[in-house]
Amino acid sequence: MQLSVNGNDVFVATGGKPFDPSLPAVVMIHGAGFDHSAWALHSRWFAHHGYSVLAPDLPGHGRSGGKPLPTISDMADWTAALLDAAGAAKAKLIGHSMGSLIALETAARHPDKVSGLNLIGTAATMTVGPALLQAAEANDTAAIDMLSIWGLGFKAELGGSLAAGIWMHGKAQRVLQRCRPGVLFSDLNACNTYQNALAAAAKVTVPTTIILGERDMMTPAKAGKALAAAVPNARTVVLPGAGHLMMPERPDELLAALKN
Repeated sequence: MQLSVNGNDVFVATGGKPFDPSLPAVVMIHGAGFDHSAWALHSRWFAHHGYSVLAPDLPGHGRSGGKPLPTISDMADWTAALLDAAGAAKAKLIGHSMGSLIALETAARHPDKVSGLNLIGTAATMTVGPALLQAAEANDTAAIDMLSIWGLGFKAELGGSLAAGIWMHGKAQRVLQRCRPGVLFSDLNACNTYQNALAAAAKVTVPTTIILGERDMMTPAKAGKALAAAVPNARTVVLPGAGHLMMPERPDELLAALKN
């Protein structure tokens, strides 16, 4: 569906069912350079099991208009505005990578709008290496290569998709290649400069699950556990053998962690 958020047209996937603000809401926030398609499987499960789903393309991403927002704080305020535009009083936020920081910051800045958190592939600090930042700033395809190679676990690079005929590495590259110039750099820079994760974590009062990949090379499990230690009563789930892109790599295990 299309919504207007802060004066810009925004595309929001709803998992195959119309959004119903009378049902418990779930917002699924994608990572740097990606879009709503990251949630293709999991959005449908929630939409068909008693939830209303909002899986937006962030501003400047996918089918959404506007320019990419430069900071995690800006994206958190935008997420609160998205809920208002959809007519949802509050929602459970599910965020992957950059999306996890957005979800966390939204819970800290707008606690009345958040009923729960699921932070996937997250970290206390999400530092981005200089080579990746420079390549992204230059719109160099090397940035896409780095992200797709580092983003997947060992088995996923060899194949292993549960959906027949899907090449996970190639699919990740195709989505990143569709990014408009400057979008990937803006996202990575927002992650790199965000320093408020531990302070935001201390303010969280809602049920929180942190889901980490055992072989994540982008947000190592050790860094995710450091964030989990700062969230009061957080539950931590580590998916064995998984890399950073857990949605296609470990869809069933991830869904089980999200449901519980």
